[in-house]
Amino acid sequence: MAQLTQLIVAARDGDKRSAEMLYRAVYDDLHRLAARQVARGEGGGLGGTSLVHEVYLRLAKPEALVLNDSQHFFAVAARAMRQIAVDHARERLAAKRGGGAPATTLGAAEQVSTGDELRHQQLFVLNEAMEALEAVEPRMARLVELRFFGGLKLEEAGELLGLSPRTLKRDFRRARAFLHARLGDGGLPHDAAD
Repeated sequence: MAQLTQLIVAARDGDKRSAEMLYRAVYDDLHRLAARQVARGEGGGLGGTSLVHEVYLRLAKPEALVLNDSQHFFAVAARAMRQIAVDHARERLAAKRGGGAPATTLGAAEQVSTGDELRHQQLFVLNEAMEALEAVEPRMARLVELRFFGGLKLEEAGELLGLSPRTLKRDFRRARAFLHARLGDGGLPHDAAD
């Protein structure tokens, strides 16, 4: 992690070689996180590699390299995955509903299945609940974001946030309770509650 932080600092200061080394160093981690998210059906319709490449494109911009350390990097990556998944799901639903385009055949409209539409809608509802949590408890929102959208295990997210095991468990229980209350009977999609 210390070497990663050094690469982040050097890349932020304009060292292009360090920026390239940074993305090579984190590519496998990002791909693992994206694969977890896609496996749960929460990639917004994107595959793992596509999601990683979208995250890379967002993080490769000079203004995105205003990062402090590896914890901050992975928090930003998790946020980017969340935004990309929600944006992509929104685009797919808009395309299915016409998206302002001229009318087309029924076969083309069926490209997004009912199951996909349901997952996309669940993603929107979860995103709204996450925004509400972030407004009142930002640390807990970051924890859930790293866990659910970043695909980290609970202990990995706790390490990145610097939370003790006791605080980690307490925060995650409170965040789950908040999100369950906001989401109603539908609960948290897939294993976000684990």
